[in-house]
Amino acid sequence: MSVGAPRALASSGQKPITEILHPLSAAEEPLSVTVGGDKQEMGLTNGTPVETSSPASTSSLFNRLQLDDDLEADVRDPYADSTEMRDLFVTVDDPKKHVSTMETYITYRVSTKTSRVEFDLPEYCVRRRYQDFDWLRIKLEDSQPTHLIPPLPEKFVMKGVVDRFSEEFVETRMKALDKFLKRVADHPVLSFNPHLNAFLTVKDLNKRQGLALLSKVGESVKHVAGGYKLRARPAEFCAMGEYLDTFNQKLGTIDRIAQRILKEQSEYLTELREYGGVYSSWVGSEEELRRPLEGVAGCVTTSCGALEDLGDNMSLDFLPVLREYVLYLESIKNVLRKRDQSQAEYEGRLEAAILRKQEDRTPMPLEVEKCQDKVECFNADLKADWERWQSNKRHDFKQLLTGMADRNINSYEKSQAAWESLITLLQDKQTEDKTSETN
Repeated sequence: MSVGAPRALASSGQKPITEILHPLSAAEEPLSVTVGGDKQEMGLTNGTPVETSSPASTSSLFNRLQLDDDLEADVRDPYADSTEMRDLFVTVDDPKKHVSTMETYITYRVSTKTSRVEFDLPEYCVRRRYQDFDWLRIKLEDSQPTHLIPPLPEKFVMKGVVDRFSEEFVETRMKALDKFLKRVADHPVLSFNPHLNAFLTVKDLNKRQGLALLSKVGESVKHVAGGYKLRARPAEFCAMGEYLDTFNQKLGTIDRIAQRILKEQSEYLTELREYGGVYSSWVGSEEELRRPLEGVAGCVTTSCGALEDLGDNMSLDFLPVLREYVLYLESIKNVLRKRDQSQAEYEGRLEAAILRKQEDRTPMPLEVEKCQDKVECFNADLKADWERWQSNKRHDFKQLLTGMADRNINSYEKSQAAWESLITLLQDKQTEDKTSETN
């Protein structure tokens, strides 16, 4: 039976699945991280079901993320490859509010620089709103069903909870849209999709047809395999599913704890500001203690500013990354489901063909070979995208965690410096008092 190009692709140097699923390695081979020249084993293994009975501490996830600086895959910036290797650069910025009689909406500037022959010009600049990005993602899912499409930030927000026209919300959404488009442009297959070309170059997108024709991928598969139960998902894809479930649980735990920390910090900040205000008002009734009281009030104000910056960074930088990866997990699960449907179609057709061959000795139908090629193409594309996703994830979480550590250090250093300066002020005041008593 001829399997064609997809089978050749699957066997032409693809890494073993135990490597592709890194940072979860094979069950018998635990992860190791180099610390001070010594290797230390880490807990979570690739493809091995993980005990989920205790969501416990947030450090359980951090310990399972490989952050070793010596690994090139972890330090590599997926968007900072050599310019000689890249020929498509996209940027989303400059949000603008548009108000009309019918609606109010935000558009973003999408700038493109490229040397690809598929583009008529080397540079483009268009304005797009959120629904344009949504149209692009739908078209990518429709035309590239075997590939992992990066997620978009959620369209709807809870009314009364978040103002979707606020500066903070628009800035956060802009960053997410920029990351989405960069991930697509960085992909070796998605970046050549004609719908992406239209999105980046056409001034006014005609989306009526595209939006009306929502993704129909998998409908024929469901029809053929509707009454057929998948025999067994291959071990490597079972490992992917288990990893996604465990990772999703850990992200949920971290998100809940982070939300609680933010709430407690906000309540503490309110009280701290009130506390500093007491010292400021006290100055008017204690002239001799003016300088110490003003010093304490200043220290409290500095601490308030540092704490407020810390909370803003967590809201605008930390939590959005967690949410993006929760959405990413749903995208991967969706591709896994499509792969399973494709496998079920192949198994169903193969089983029917074998029965017919036993009855009348007819040759194996061509449609069975095509289904097999489709399954192997799905497998090869999903494995390659999984490896790329793991690499991006390690890079993103390394930046996220080191950035969070740096911001916490800076915040506490500001507060410490402020209170240490107060000690000097109080000592000077004590010296002045002793001098005045002596005189």
